Amino acid sequence: MLAGHGGVFALTLLLILTTTILFFVFDCPFLARHLTLAIPIIAAILFFFVMSCLLQTSFTDPGILPRATVCEAAALEKQIDNTGSSTYRPPPRTREVMINGQVVKLKYCFTCKMFRPPRTSHCSVCDNCVERFDHHCPWVGNCVGKRNYRFFYAFILSLSFLTAFIFACVVTHLTLRSQGSNFLSTLKETPARYPFPRSPCGSLTAPLTVLELVICFFSIWSILGLSGFHTYLVASNLTTNEDIKGSWSNKRGGEASVNPYSHKSVITNCCAVLCGPLPPSLIDRRGFVQSDTVLPSPIRSDEPACGAKPDASMVGSLP
Repeated sequence: MLAGHGGVFALTLLLILTTTILFFVFDCPFLARHLTLAIPIIAAILFFFVMSCLLQTSFTDPGILPRATVCEAAALEKQIDNTGSSTYRPPPRTREVMINGQVVKLKYCFTCKMFRPPRTSHCSVCDNCVERFDHHCPWVGNCVGKRNYRFFYAFILSLSFLTAFIFACVVTHLTLRSQGSNFLSTLKETPARYPFPRSPCGSLTAPLTVLELVICFFSIWSILGLSGFHTYLVASNLTTNEDIKGSWSNKRGGEASVNPYSHKSVITNCCAVLCGPLPPSLIDRRGFVQSDTVLPSPIRSDEPACGAKPDASMVGSLP
């Protein structure tokens, strides 16, 4: 996981942790004292839920499909060559299957040496085929696919609530303190060296409060927009990849087709995407990585079968 985006993932953690810690240190004491103790409790629940969903999204296998073995790839290549209709035209690299009465084309992946299952795409960043590929998110450092999409959706949805909650609480804090004085003077005094009355760091409280506001203000719009977009995708049983490519619409200028994966009901689509059983991972985490082997082409009759050890007299003749 993290596919070369460990720095961006660390930045995501830093932004969430920094904003939340500043909120708990400089705003929660005043709000709990003058309003209600429920504010820090709600913030803590949202924070732990956000962090839990983020870590599950980042470190869960998104649905990576193992690449074909040398024997499987050789057998598939031989099958494809036998389907060629002529000697000068390359054999087809697509297959057609019927899904709910709709024709879906399966494309051949030249890297993984297999026909991709429906809704599977090869991620150029992770260099893997991922089932129900949605997109590669550098902010979580992982692909978003069949096995971690529900965690990703819960993460952005809870993060939008946390960001809006912190922003509203900081504005409320400044509003309560600005009663009887102007806003600028309140901002300079906020939070009036509280809870460290004699700390030399009290002069940093105004910039830190401004930092909270800036992070929340510029984050909330993008996070809310992303949450709304993925809510639409969940309700329609679509992926970001399908929506951008216009697989089931007329974005490409062609005739619009019906989404074969939609259950024709918003509630059913949401349950199918978010509440269905989590499929097992196909990655063998304890297995040994096999070295890449160049496939022999064409296969000669004097070569040993797949999985058989070559005879000593045949080693020199192997390609």
